[in-house]
Amino acid sequence: MAERPDRARRRDSGLRLDQPREFRRRFRPSSSFSEETFGAMSESFARLMGTAGFLLGMTVFVGVWLAWNTFSPERLQFDPRATNYTLLTLILSLQASYAAPLILLAQNRLADRDRVALEQDRARDERNLADTEFLTREVASLRIALRDMATRDFVRSELRGLLDEMDERRLTITRAEEADRPRPITPAERG
Repeated sequence: MAERPDRARRRDSGLRLDQPREFRRRFRPSSSFSEETFGAMSESFARLMGTAGFLLGMTVFVGVWLAWNTFSPERLQFDPRATNYTLLTLILSLQASYAAPLILLAQNRLADRDRVALEQDRARDERNLADTEFLTREVASLRIALRDMATRDFVRSELRGLLDEMDERRLTITRAEEADRPRPITPAERG
């Protein structure tokens, strides 16, 4: 029996019906725009939005927008007052809808960095505590060893005692030698 052409093609290409197909992504983000890059951009955006310059610039932008669309001739207005500044409301809503998640992302990244820094601080503190405990034990053992060591005053007193003892022995030896040594006979005894 001849095989059907689609079955032969599937067998040759390695496709099987009992295994799921691997779907390849057709769209891959470029490697230069990674999650880290996006996070860094969101942090810089959050930093920008938190400045007085941004608030002042936004206030000037809205003020100019309102003044232009209120006081300029109707044919030059692009967001007339009659429509309650719909375009301005849309722009500000769009800006707020992007700003809130970007600020939250920046806060999450900051919280992650703080958590890592806290873990590193905790590990460093544990090492410092272990080092301090080790040094405390070493100092205590040195104190115990020094307690058994002779002090300078003790060594001096022992040396003085030894010198006194040596002087006494020398005196005893010289007296004994003098007693054992024959005395010279004086002329009075000779004669």
